[in-house]
Amino acid sequence: MAGTIFGYPFRHFIWGHPPIFKEWSGSTALLDWLESPTAHILKINVPGFSKEDIKVQIEDGNILHIKGEVWREEPQAKEKDTVWHVAERGTGKGGFSREIELPENVKVDQIKAQVENGVLTIVVPKDATPKTPKVRNINITSRL
Repeated sequence: MAGTIFGYPFRHFIWGHPPIFKEWSGSTALLDWLESPTAHILKINVPGFSKEDIKVQIEDGNILHIKGEVWREEPQAKEKDTVWHVAERGTGKGGFSREIELPENVKVDQIKAQVENGVLTIVVPKDATPKTPKVRNINITSRL
């Protein structure tokens, strides 16, 4: 609710850190985010997805976009006299999409990801060298 009241640009000033989630699709791809002294570690539940079904990308400098798509076949009886009673695992196109704004002190060019046993693990190394703030003077005039 506070995000809708204060909006994206102002959350940083109120809570003192960047917004973590830019988009959450409401999917079952649940996320754990751990921080060690050397890296941020994200673990995401992706049961039924192979590494070919998942894309991990960096957008706009520090937005981590994680997307998964899989096509599930219609349940079909292997034998003529077989009847399906329940098909809860879903059919058709299924997937998830998550966008996470990473902190500024990370090495986006060294991100690694792996999927094993239905869990996608993404390791985002931290940059130990402090970044100097970029200061840009704005010229003040009497007219715009």
